[in-house]
Amino acid sequence: MSVGAAIPLPLLADQESALPASASAIPPSALHLDINGIVDELRALRVRSLQTRQRIGRPPKLPSRKALAGVLEGLSAALFPNRLGTPELTDEGLDYFVGHTLDNALRTLHSEVRRELRFAANLTPESAAQSEIAPANAIVQSFSARLPKIRALLESDIIAAYQGDPAARSVDEVLVCYPGIVAITYHRLAHELYTLGVPLIARIISEIAHSATGIDIHPGASIGGSFFIDHGTGVVIGETTIIGERVRIYQAVTLGAKRFEVDNNGELLKGGARHPIVEDDVVIYAGATILGRVTIGRGSSIGGSVWLTKSIPPDSNITQAQTRNEVFVAGEGI
Repeated sequence: MSVGAAIPLPLLADQESALPASASAIPPSALHLDINGIVDELRALRVRSLQTRQRIGRPPKLPSRKALAGVLEGLSAALFPNRLGTPELTDEGLDYFVGHTLDNALRTLHSEVRRELRFAANLTPESAAQSEIAPANAIVQSFSARLPKIRALLESDIIAAYQGDPAARSVDEVLVCYPGIVAITYHRLAHELYTLGVPLIARIISEIAHSATGIDIHPGASIGGSFFIDHGTGVVIGETTIIGERVRIYQAVTLGAKRFEVDNNGELLKGGARHPIVEDDVVIYAGATILGRVTIGRGSSIGGSVWLTKSIPPDSNITQAQTRNEVFVAGEGI
């Protein structure tokens, strides 16, 4: 068959019967798809895109989202084996389970770290000559050494959620049910990887959490202990946000950037501190939006749906303007 020729695709009997009446009336032989032509056009677009991004030839493979999802599941089970591990675990087999699960998860992570390092250097597996193995070893070893610290921080987050929500009946319920705990667990893992030099893997992890919970935390954000996100859907926390200890936020809160600066060529400037600093013991209620490099002073309370673009001192109480319930006749008093 010549390139570009139309390929008739007959439908299977069960596929044909599932079509709407108007579609099933069309004989299968009448369906002609120019698959080869579409393949040619898609190839040309790929080549053009790679040339634009200065990636000529076969580009390096990206880290696998599916593999990283497995890593997250394994690390979560190793951190909390009694609740997130397998149900048949016994006390005698607990440490073996943790060690075995950690070993598998970290070895898979090592492979994905190597992929990111190759991608960042624009190296193919053939040209890399295993040059990324040593830095990948260092990253995964450093990350693994930080897991006990991450576990301790997460314990403080779980306790904060239990103590801060009267609907929570137990600490275990918080751990296995609350989307805010899933989001902060994945964030604390992603943040360590971000600081260790694999930001793409960290961002993939944050997007896995985002997809699962509706909570969008950039892995660059720095978040102190005893952090509680209640409900959580629609929460957005930007890359350069700094959050102190014992902070509580509710659904639909945004800690974002006020504006995006550009260079002389009109290109967006990357990096730079552009998100809020939230000091210790702050509460931010549902729907509040805080933008720019502003500071929310310690012990402050930000009311629901507040729009804030200026710093406030400690112990502030910011709410929306009160609605005036007055009746004016013929414009009198306005």
